[in-house]
Amino acid sequence: MRLEHVGRRHGVRGPWVLREVSLRLPAAALVRVTGTNGTGKSTLLRLLAGVDAPTEGRVTGRPARTAYVPERFPVALPFTALDYLVHLGRVQGLGRAAARARAGEWLERFGAAGHASTGLAELSKGTGQKVAVAQAFLADPGLLVLDEAWTGLDTGARATLDTAVRARLAAGATVVFVDHDPRRLKGEATVVYGVADGRVEQLRETAPPARGPAPGFGATAVRIVASGARALPAPLPGAPAVTPGPDGTTLLTVDPAHSDALLGALLDASWHIHHLDTEGVRA
Repeated sequence: MRLEHVGRRHGVRGPWVLREVSLRLPAAALVRVTGTNGTGKSTLLRLLAGVDAPTEGRVTGRPARTAYVPERFPVALPFTALDYLVHLGRVQGLGRAAARARAGEWLERFGAAGHASTGLAELSKGTGQKVAVAQAFLADPGLLVLDEAWTGLDTGARATLDTAVRARLAAGATVVFVDHDPRRLKGEATVVYGVADGRVEQLRETAPPARGPAPGFGATAVRIVASGARALPAPLPGAPAVTPGPDGTTLLTVDPAHSDALLGALLDASWHIHHLDTEGVRA
């Protein structure tokens, strides 16, 4: 995905918020955006997500399925938490039954299942934020844009969001995020962009963190710890070794060549990815 000489201003004669922004978002990358308040970080994220159109320049290569968590949750909408998620799931291309099932699963993962029938305006700020975050994962987006998405979440929900972000990355998505806590996903970003004075500058670029090594290099196996309410899909890519865990999780061990396909199959089956690592070294 590319931004080419993109600018954004408010109104025909309003001040420019961003100007001459040119950048490339690589696939399967974690992209952090930094900057002080009022510099244009949220404007950049809205342009990336397609919520706002550029005043000048162009944006190309945006994935068909893009999800966005805004800085402020729209509490005034006339929906219950569940109905809101089902509605957004339908907007994102899911059938009604699939949208309802996904909505219930993500509410449960973020610890908000007990508020499924509560109106959005009646939710606490923390629960409303859980609903805002849950909607972003309903349809397995190829681009996930998070604007202070961790703010207001409790410790468990923040950890769930961290895990969900890593799972989307492992499935090949690009994730762009802003967060006030410098420790958030520290050391995991592939690219860091700084926003200042209406300009965007690349601050750092690293090799992507290992999320399933290429066959023949490094690890001899990839281990995935996951759990899900549904039965495992069959057949599983790569014919992994499957070991039930004592805490309701399942350990799947697979050749690195099939790890991405296996992760995709698990996510499609609405399984939750708790942990992913590698073992062994080839000579």
